[in-house]
Amino acid sequence: MYIFDSVQKIKRLFTPQNEGKVSLYVCGPTVYDDAHLGHAKSALVFDLLTRVLKANGYAVTYARNITDIDDKIIKKAQEQNKTIKEITEFYTEAFHKEMQSIGVSRPDLEPKATESLDAMFTLIQKLIDSNHAYKTEDGDVYFDTSSDSEYLSLSKRVQEEEEKQNRVESSSAKKNSADFALWKSVKDGSITFDSPFGAGRPGWHVECSAMIEKHLALPHAKFAVDIHGGGADLLFPHHENEAAQTRCGTNHALANYWMHNGFVNIDGEKMSKSLGNSFFLKDALKVYDGEVLRFYLLSTHYRSNFNFNEEDLQSAKKRLDKIYRLKKRLFGLACGTEKTLFQEELLKALSDDLNISNSLALIDAMITHANETLDTAGKHKELKAQTLSNLGYIEEVLGFGMKNPFEYFQSGVDETTKAKITELIFQRDEAKKIKDFITSDRIRDEILLYGIGIMDTPQGTFWEKV
Repeated sequence: MYIFDSVQKIKRLFTPQNEGKVSLYVCGPTVYDDAHLGHAKSALVFDLLTRVLKANGYAVTYARNITDIDDKIIKKAQEQNKTIKEITEFYTEAFHKEMQSIGVSRPDLEPKATESLDAMFTLIQKLIDSNHAYKTEDGDVYFDTSSDSEYLSLSKRVQEEEEKQNRVESSSAKKNSADFALWKSVKDGSITFDSPFGAGRPGWHVECSAMIEKHLALPHAKFAVDIHGGGADLLFPHHENEAAQTRCGTNHALANYWMHNGFVNIDGEKMSKSLGNSFFLKDALKVYDGEVLRFYLLSTHYRSNFNFNEEDLQSAKKRLDKIYRLKKRLFGLACGTEKTLFQEELLKALSDDLNISNSLALIDAMITHANETLDTAGKHKELKAQTLSNLGYIEEVLGFGMKNPFEYFQSGVDETTKAKITELIFQRDEAKKIKDFITSDRIRDEILLYGIGIMDTPQGTFWEKV
């Protein structure tokens, strides 16, 4: 398996520290608002990575944090006259539901910042003791970037003097303008946490380093984790600062491989709340089936910026429809168990830095070949069994085609119409049981008026929007 390392800027053969086992850490959401398409894209990329690693035989421990301590959370709580816990629990639950809607599996570990304060205190104290951090008279604790000779080695960033002066967290108490907060003293009466350094709140960067040390890092390991991932916007300063903290506060580097997914653009413009084009996932799910969104958002290579637009989404749906058309054609038949050449080729493509373009081309070719061969082969049981096996493998590794194919084609039909059609099908089935075919045909014609097609199978009567 090969992974493009965002730091070394090369595709590297993947070799975990412990044979057969992979540790993966991905920066998760700050739970003060609804998830947008950028969150969805990142979650999907690392869900796919986890699936591909497992398909290659690795035992994966996947951790994705929840940031539930943040100034934005406090502001939202004050605006809505709610507690921080009410805000964070609401948006955490919403995040989980929306990720489930697009087929993203829950990580093995999902540590929260509020549950990791002791680990942060431990790391901060180590940095102070080793002269990599210092406490100011105001009670803040800063990381001393000048003490780390490798600072900026991750992002390969060169800071100009003017940029240094305009850095966020600017404070006259800092030794260097680039120094960043590990602990922030708070004296304005707002939410604080007790610590060995005084009442306050942790800096954003320190929580991830602390969580990794607590949950994933092994003693005497060269790297705290095998793979660290997140959005491209996190490379600097977040991941740069994480790496510095871990490097200076522990006996190992943070990660062996770094993976970053590209941005999501809306109609060619970078998505951001300031521009008013931050497309919330919950709104997209009101219009589009979750699996269609999954297929569409994964259809572009993870490192490329993704341009979300209606035309491309509809094209992606038609491509996904082909999988379900084939699945419907074989519905109810027995699935083969032997691994096919197609499955080997698909895994090979995905193992090449998640090459989704080649993977989808292989799927398209398999579908075309299967349909053409089934047309000529008639009831070729072995071919049908292999094709079903291939569809099952696509489900397992890519998360596409998970639904009943007849139910998939019902998406877009309102609940009132669904209930009416269900009742009509029940009445038709009852009429058929007593051989009242005049009534059953009349009901069939009534169903067709809704723009619905029906299919009788040994498993029952199914319908779809035509």
